[in-house]
Amino acid sequence: MSIYKEFVSSFLPKDILTYFDLIDFKKEGNQLRVYLTEKIDTPIEYQNEHIQANGFLDEIKVKDFPIRDLFVVLHIKRRRWLLVDNNKKVTRNWDLIATGTRLTSEFSAFLKELT
Repeated sequence: MSIYKEFVSSFLPKDILTYFDLIDFKKEGNQLRVYLTEKIDTPIEYQNEHIQANGFLDEIKVKDFPIRDLFVVLHIKRRRWLLVDNNKKVTRNWDLIATGTRLTSEFSAFLKELT
């Protein structure tokens, strides 16, 4: 892993750069917007099937830990896949977002501990 990738991964949810590429970031006022797109690597759960990338789901926005007094918003684009043999569209299973929130699982757990 390059020194830059290792440094950036220190500020993002654990292992996110394993599955997503950092496409862009923008500082807007008191917000840091980080743009991530899912890599085209075939999902493990579908490795034994004839599968191909089939576009993206709608982008989701997720709040994460603040960095240097900036609110962090992750803009995440997940891939949609097509199981060619049965024409079924699927996505990779993710556990990035806490159920019922727009917070990363790690950030949600942190806030829960504070209350």
